[in-house]
Amino acid sequence: MGTAIGVVGAGAWGTALAQSLALNGANVTIWAHEPETVASIRHRHVNDTYLPGIALAPSLEATGELADLGAAEIILLVPPAQHVRAVATALAPHVPAGRPVVVCAKGIEQRTGKLLSSVVADVLPEQVAAFLSGPSFAADVARGLPAALTLASADETAGMALAEALGSKRLRLYWTGDVTGVELGGAVKNVLAIAAGIVEGRGLGASAHAALVARGFAELRRLGEAMGARPETLMGLAGLGDLILTCGSPQSRNMSLGRALGQGRALADVLGERRAVTEGVFTAAALAQVADELGVDMPISQAVHHIVGGRLTVEAAIEGLMSRPQKAEG
Repeated sequence: MGTAIGVVGAGAWGTALAQSLALNGANVTIWAHEPETVASIRHRHVNDTYLPGIALAPSLEATGELADLGAAEIILLVPPAQHVRAVATALAPHVPAGRPVVVCAKGIEQRTGKLLSSVVADVLPEQVAAFLSGPSFAADVARGLPAALTLASADETAGMALAEALGSKRLRLYWTGDVTGVELGGAVKNVLAIAAGIVEGRGLGASAHAALVARGFAELRRLGEAMGARPETLMGLAGLGDLILTCGSPQSRNMSLGRALGQGRALADVLGERRAVTEGVFTAAALAQVADELGVDMPISQAVHHIVGGRLTVEAAIEGLMSRPQKAEG
């Protein structure tokens, strides 16, 4: 009898994780907000809206009722980052105290500037919270291609147990107690991926792209230092690994959005064509707020914030970054 796992959120990433776990022998039930997605997974074993082209495991169950996840031994929380508070609040009455809840969203709450660990602590204070992040495209994981992620928990014993329960031969999980580092890596890379996409969309070349990723990583390190993240976490899968992946492929929704902006398209038009959320658009404002409050210099992230907010053109942002005063690298 496999472990009973509930997955809250049937977007691409939630569906991919549910598929990976189901194929590894777990008893998985996935909750979807849209009734048509529930019906599609339940009756046709596909999720054409968010993860097309993937035949889902027949054993994967789908529901539109959060109460149906109450018996799960482990719950994965995979809504868009800006909806984590609302979904976790709705889930709270159905989850017994002490039940592990693994947050798989990546972002910073725009309204409060809080990391998702603080959001979950607000609304699920009696649960054992953990955080899953790292370099992974949903389609790769759903197809069973090899990937490695980091699972963070302040309770490292719980983190080790969860990594053992959720990992498989195709999905290798490393555990850490550095929750802040894992969260920051997943949130900041989405904003930097928009910048990387803009560089590609403007045809600025591979040299500019490499410089952007390297200087973006320097911004992540500075913010991590200010917030107490471990340097080795930021150098690992959840930091540098995820940054390289997300900034290096148009499979990334954030990079592809940036590329469209670099080509001169309007943000509203690009977002209007998408069902899936592009997290970096919302995280940019929260990241700028956090950086300002901590006095951390993050010029690339700030530029993305001003571009998506309509306060700065792509041309002006590039000019501003390239004309910054000369300084020692660091």
